[in-house]
Amino acid sequence: MLPNRMQLSRQTEEQLKKLKGYTGITPNLSARLAFFRSVESGFRYASESDNQKLDGMLVLDKITWLGDTLHTTEFILKMIYPNLEHKYFIKAWAAHVEDGIADLRSHRSMKSFSKAL
Repeated sequence: MLPNRMQLSRQTEEQLKKLKGYTGITPNLSARLAFFRSVESGFRYASESDNQKLDGMLVLDKITWLGDTLHTTEFILKMIYPNLEHKYFIKAWAAHVEDGIADLRSHRSMKSFSKAL
C-alpha cells in the first residue's frame, strides 16, 4: 500500500533532525512515535485540502521508516481512510507524522522526551 521509498516534508524532516540532536533518537523512530501519537490524538488527514509537498532530502525505504510497525501502520491507515486513493496514503502518513512531531519537538533531553511518552 505505501510506496517502497518514502519521504516527508522538508519542515517535518528538520524537526526530526533537531529532535535527534537533542535526544539522540533517530528520525525514523521519532516518525513512528509521532505517527501513533497523531492517530491517538484524533487528527485526520483531508486529501481535498492538501497542499503539502513531500520535498525532504531524507528518502528512506518503508522498512526503515516503519520497522516492525509496518503492517500496523498500513492497517491503521486503511482503517481510518477506507476510501482514500492509494497515491494519498503516503501524504496521509506524512501529515500524521507532521502533526505528531509538534508535541515531541520541544523536548531538549531524553529524560523529558521519555516522560512525554
